[in-house]
Amino acid sequence: MKKIPTGIKSFRKLREENYYFVDKTLMIKDFLERGSEVTLITRPRRFGKTINMSMMSEFFDITKDSKEIFKGTKIMDTPYASELNQYPTIFISFADAKENKETIVKFLKNQFQLEYSRYNYIFKDMDEYEENDYRIINEGIKNNQNGTLQDIEKALIFLMHRLKKYYGKDVVLFIDEYDTPFIEAKTGNFYQEIKGSLATLLRSSLKNSGDLKYAMLTGIQRVVKENILSDLNNLVVCDVTDQRYASYFGFTNNETQELLEYYGLELNDEVKKMYDGYHIGNQDIYNPWSLLNYADTQKLISFWVNTSANSMIKNALKQADYTFKNQYDKLIKESKLDTYVSMQTSFFEEANNSTLWGLFVNAGYLTVTKEINLLKGKYRIEIPNEEVKQEFIKLTEYQLGLSSGTLDTVTESLVNEDQETFLENYQEILMIPSYHALEKENSYHMMMLGMCLCLNKDYEIISNREVGKGRDDLILKAKDEKSTSFVLEFKYLKEDKKALEEALDELSNKAIQQIKENKYDYGLKGKVIYIGLAHHGKNVSVKWENKI
Repeated sequence: MKKIPTGIKSFRKLREENYYFVDKTLMIKDFLERGSEVTLITRPRRFGKTINMSMMSEFFDITKDSKEIFKGTKIMDTPYASELNQYPTIFISFADAKENKETIVKFLKNQFQLEYSRYNYIFKDMDEYEENDYRIINEGIKNNQNGTLQDIEKALIFLMHRLKKYYGKDVVLFIDEYDTPFIEAKTGNFYQEIKGSLATLLRSSLKNSGDLKYAMLTGIQRVVKENILSDLNNLVVCDVTDQRYASYFGFTNNETQELLEYYGLELNDEVKKMYDGYHIGNQDIYNPWSLLNYADTQKLISFWVNTSANSMIKNALKQADYTFKNQYDKLIKESKLDTYVSMQTSFFEEANNSTLWGLFVNAGYLTVTKEINLLKGKYRIEIPNEEVKQEFIKLTEYQLGLSSGTLDTVTESLVNEDQETFLENYQEILMIPSYHALEKENSYHMMMLGMCLCLNKDYEIISNREVGKGRDDLILKAKDEKSTSFVLEFKYLKEDKKALEEALDELSNKAIQQIKENKYDYGLKGKVIYIGLAHHGKNVSVKWENKI
């Protein structure tokens, strides 16, 4: 039985140590046939970018003997097998360039130290100008505690120059997760301190070097404004809507089925609902990280990994405007949204609604299911699966200032028709937001709407829709007619009253009466419960009544 390659980043290790292998080597054929000088592929975290870049590097690297690790792979049945180990190659991953500025600088310098040490034999017979550049760069690399990248801005272009001079061949360059340090710097509030040097380091090698044959970069999003990828006329960008390279990142349906069957599992509807749903180009794609962990643990649970992009989304949601919040609420209710999405500009460079939705898509929170107007950048975006839906529940809890799991507790008591537990948990939630956030009926409605995200697997969420003789607040329509449906009406007591408890009690009864008179339960089959919720600040009265 082959080992499960969870977290394996080295293609050589994957092939030499009996790990399960999904053959993506025809990506090399596509890469060579396209012949693009610089290619950027954007995908969410944990979609196989690092292992693919390691594969590419192992194939091209002139210092390696890769015949055995590519033996029996698809690329070796093509004419491009002759390109194996034919080019001086640089492979650098920025995937772990995280945390604070000092840690990021140290990590990046260590990456260059590994490449400079690997090629130490090419730094002989240099002229005095090269000797001087090498000395400055080498000192900068060794001085990895100084918190600056200024002293290695020429490290990449100089290494490429020496490789070309030594081998007499242009260099192939692979940079994995190139945008990680930019995102980390933005979320850590030290973006201005490192962006210039990072931009110079990358841009000089991609635009100004005469020693480059091909370059491929991967990341979550395109960094445009810092003169890295803004004016490269040799750049091809393949985002998640692009069919180029679509099948190489993540697992296709057939690859998923073969993987699960190998480990004695079945690709059934429950697995699909949990991990399927991503649309990349013209391909239906599964999250490989989640599937490998599922195969390993055989537990159908969420394996989502927190990243700096998640932190950026959380911070952005706090500052989002009214239009975005309305769209977000619609997305939560319907699990899909038609809107403008920008994936060609990073959110941290140009913060607006379209780039924020682009960040959601690029980070894997949402997937594009329909191109509505390509010219204007309008798409249909959807929550891809149940695993990601759990992240939206956490986002909603974060927005409301709730601890993780609170919403599940409330909704479970609601579905279980446990009135006492529901009231206790709902009252506890009302103690979290500031009083000023609870000044109108809609505030409570939005709070309950967030809770209902936990339920839309089994319930149709209907909100503010004309039904019966009026417009309902919230209806939870059971998809299974044997289950109970709920009609909720929210009321708010504006003025202070001495007999507050009695006034709220009367108002919650009025809410029940409104449901009945306006026939909000029209079309609901099976058992139906009316719930009236009357609020004043953090005080609440909740009344339940079964439909007769």
